Amino acid sequence: MEQNLPLDELSSVIGRIKGLLLTEEKVDRAVHLLARAIKDSIPGTVGAGVSLLDPRGRRTSAGFTDAIVERADALQYELGQGPCLTAWAADETVFVDDVMTDPRWPDWSAAVSSLPIRSVISTPLTTEKESIGALKVYAALPSAYESGAGRLLELFAAPAATLLSHIQTSEAPRRISESLQSALYSRDVVNRACGVLMERQGLNHDDALQQLIRKARDTGRTLRQVSADLLAETPADRN
Repeated sequence: MEQNLPLDELSSVIGRIKGLLLTEEKVDRAVHLLARAIKDSIPGTVGAGVSLLDPRGRRTSAGFTDAIVERADALQYELGQGPCLTAWAADETVFVDDVMTDPRWPDWSAAVSSLPIRSVISTPLTTEKESIGALKVYAALPSAYESGAGRLLELFAAPAATLLSHIQTSEAPRRISESLQSALYSRDVVNRACGVLMERQGLNHDDALQQLIRKARDTGRTLRQVSADLLAETPADRN
């Protein structure tokens, strides 16, 4: 059965997150507090996490509520695939009803098969045209989340992305806002590059996206650069 927080309670939770983040100096502490608030607010969740990613899809900061979240997330970044990376790259919420039967990330699904994770929702942290990371929740049972849980996670993401993009920290090599300004994420370029791979290799959109992510990680370039290079190499008239 779908469960929704009353509007006043949801407003209180988001307000609490804003207050916590605005008083924190360190990004790692801020994302940990956010992850805890998310877990407490979405029924059925056994673990929640927040990841900040650079333009290559590499994690720069993370907060998680439980060890299983830390392990499941680490495997995504090691393997270059998973719902969190897809949500970040595609700039859209990703639902997984059952990790064991979902075909989109075979290596990651196999790697987490021993963990108590079956359902997943991940949504991007997006500020204007910039994608800076993703939120995610995990449940131990299949089909644990309905659409209301996804909408609630998206409501967390909107204020969190704005706040996190402006936090300053002495632990980071540079301010997050400066990093975002120097590497604007372009969803249109990535989607067009996915279209080229889909036509050339007969891939679906998710597989094409994962191929671009892996190439960006392997070559040390941003997802947008890899996508733009592919488009530049594609003849305008392919008849």
